[in-house]
Amino acid sequence: MTVVALTAADVQRYRELMLEAYAQSPDAFTSTPEERAAEPPSWWVRRIADPAGLTVAFGAFREQELVGTVALEFSAKPKTRHKAHLIGTYVKPIARGTGAGRALVDAALDHLSGRPAVSTVVLTVTQGNEPAIRLYRAAGFVEFGVEPKAILTPGGYRAKVHMWREVHGATGTAA
Repeated sequence: MTVVALTAADVQRYRELMLEAYAQSPDAFTSTPEERAAEPPSWWVRRIADPAGLTVAFGAFREQELVGTVALEFSAKPKTRHKAHLIGTYVKPIARGTGAGRALVDAALDHLSGRPAVSTVVLTVTQGNEPAIRLYRAAGFVEFGVEPKAILTPGGYRAKVHMWREVHGATGTAA
């Protein structure tokens, strides 16, 4: 398995994978498959390889098949430029337990070493998703709160666990 930064050439595979993710794991995401299926190709390109540099996505490939992904979002606002958001983590069931999730998170964290202004990375995970929480804890993330009723799913309201970790080597100074 290899993990690489995705490019605009990967947009169709990424879109298909994420539509699967929204359908297969509706409690994990704040978006629905219908909502995201309506997005134009340009939205998907911005999501994986924003020309402005505000997002980057990574893909785990088994041979030529995209089996997992994670993305980072960055803020253009001066007061929040120090934070990155880890979003859209998904690994296909056939690739779970292979280390794909950890490799994806590690690739995202490694990418942050090239962004010295980023000192913190945050994420949310649906409360009760213990495999994901264990993955994030193993990668150094710490819980800092729980948002009750964060999303409304077909099964009812679900809480989101907020997690964060420091990015080593960050300058911690305002630009």
